[in-house]
Amino acid sequence: MTERVVGIGAGAKELATEDMILNIGPQHPSTHGVLRLRLTLDGERIATAEPIIGYMHRGAEKLFEVRDYRQIIMLANRHDWLSGFANELGVVLAAERLLGMEPPVRAVWARTLLAELNRALNHLMFLGSYPLELGAMTPLFYSFNERERIQAVMEEISGGRMHYMFNRVGGLKEDLPLGWLDRVSQTVAETRRRVPDIENLILHNEIFMARTRGVGVLSAEQITQYGVSGPIARASGVDFDLRRDEPYLAYSELPVKVVTRGAGDCHARFEVLLNQLKVSLDLADACVDRLRSLPPGPINQRLPKVLKVPEGHTYAWTENPLGINGYYLVSKGDKTPWRLKLRSASYSNVQVLREMLPGHLVADMVAILGSMFFVVGDIDK
Repeated sequence: MTERVVGIGAGAKELATEDMILNIGPQHPSTHGVLRLRLTLDGERIATAEPIIGYMHRGAEKLFEVRDYRQIIMLANRHDWLSGFANELGVVLAAERLLGMEPPVRAVWARTLLAELNRALNHLMFLGSYPLELGAMTPLFYSFNERERIQAVMEEISGGRMHYMFNRVGGLKEDLPLGWLDRVSQTVAETRRRVPDIENLILHNEIFMARTRGVGVLSAEQITQYGVSGPIARASGVDFDLRRDEPYLAYSELPVKVVTRGAGDCHARFEVLLNQLKVSLDLADACVDRLRSLPPGPINQRLPKVLKVPEGHTYAWTENPLGINGYYLVSKGDKTPWRLKLRSASYSNVQVLREMLPGHLVADMVAILGSMFFVVGDIDK
């Protein structure tokens, strides 16, 4: 019997090995769409990772320049198709700021309510799809059952399931339907009652914990360097939320609880998302109570047939479900923006993968990628 020692010690003859280049995507189940990851592998361990984007690029920012302020709402709600209402907000807030326009109080509170319902819809999607990527099928049915419940009230008010088109410069498209607030209250109460089912099913599951604890750790320093925001940043201990720290809409009058964790791993990110869902349901209840107490009044401002925004520039940012969205609007006094730069949350959040993935196994890559909670259209816009 011959014993062979390979690559041990200075005098031993090393076995020649070669790194392998592996492309994950741009069409792959674990990439949530047309994202491509170019990995250099040393065996099963990732040596380098390069996210390659642009396969879905639709030139939204250039299209903004040839659409008027009613039409760009339609474009703005499509880049992150899980957060349509929240996307619309940034555009109308920027335009209202340049116009010096104050929407009616009812519109402000209704917008806040709808933004939180949209946040709950977004989070429920990831709370169901992330365990699915790790092999757990049941949570998807639980979370989608609650999504359908909330979708019903969103569809009733706007007519849309994904692209709501309910915001307008100066307020909302129309007033709330009769009895709608009661249906929202019932929906929120029922969803709150069923959220523990999702939590008990997955959060403390032994397999889920083994696949997510200590995996894909993201430090607070990396968060700062790459401009990562939202639930991913807060899972690494970054205590920042625009709803509390730079309030817009009616958030200054609401008790916004900011959920943070210190581990910064996949499990912490999932836990923050789950707890943020509970916070959004509480905020929705508070908005419903306030809307019930408001006297009847307008829900929007009367606008001219051709809306022109005064010359100038402004920056509006919002705490979207996936992180901070920024809208830099430059106007030359025309009916279309001269420039509307969109800072989308997913774009910054996915760039940090080049720092996170090296050193992990390929099997862990799926767990890490799913825990970054991104939408590919939001990356490419």
